[in-house]
Amino acid sequence: MAFDNRLEKAAFGAILKSYRIKPMAIEKIRKHDLSVVPVSDKDVEQTYIESDECPKCFGTGLEIVKGKGARICSCRKQKGHSEQLKRVRVPERYLNCHFNSYDPKNPSQARAAKFAIKLAQEYPVVDQGLILMGTVGVGKTHLAVSILKGLTERGFNCLFYEFGSLLKEIQESYNSTTKTSELGVLSPVLKADVLVLDELGASKPTDWVKDTMAHIINSRYNDKKITIFTTNYLDERRNDREETLEDRIGARLRSRIFEMCRTIAITGEDYRKNFDRNAAG
Repeated sequence: MAFDNRLEKAAFGAILKSYRIKPMAIEKIRKHDLSVVPVSDKDVEQTYIESDECPKCFGTGLEIVKGKGARICSCRKQKGHSEQLKRVRVPERYLNCHFNSYDPKNPSQARAAKFAIKLAQEYPVVDQGLILMGTVGVGKTHLAVSILKGLTERGFNCLFYEFGSLLKEIQESYNSTTKTSELGVLSPVLKADVLVLDELGASKPTDWVKDTMAHIINSRYNDKKITIFTTNYLDERRNDREETLEDRIGARLRSRIFEMCRTIAITGEDYRKNFDRNAAG
């Protein structure tokens, strides 16, 4: 490995010694005669396949750039972003969701993406959140998570909750054996700059569920906090057996959400059915 000066050579040697790079990894470096900044990620993966440490910074968090000095390694930036998303509570399944991976199949989906991107770009200078309504598998949660990821990257305090999971956590807080309290569960929900409540209306609408929904929605309404809802329930019945969102949450809360959020109806086929088709093919 070639170095421009003694200082770079000494710094690199100190890093290797400090972080105890495995002899096999060091041997690979000599064999391939890589520069301090590898030519490509492919070279990195092949060269350091036996090493658990980052091939760019060797676990230090600082990448030495030949002739320029040191900079924060991309591995630390990625790790920091992943930790942010954990605090936001984005489920593992949706970590790869972003605007650039959303593939609209019809005008309603394209329109929904347009308003989602607009909110993510213009916040905090916005007056309303969104309620994304539609049948299963049309991308409602994908767009909601994309908004949260965009705003989290911009430094805003965001939070994701599937509504049923939130209700369960609140109920568990009533158990004297748990170490949580109702206030401890609800406080971040009420204080988040932007909150996503996924699957609104999915839980059986008991009086307790309705009271809890009312408390959350009214508190955020009064504090002018932006909320994004997703729901499988529509405002109009397609047949006599279907329930509307108003049936599930009550006329009073539906009216409040009309004021809080722009209603976006999304239509389309359940994209998850494609997994079965691909497997069959």
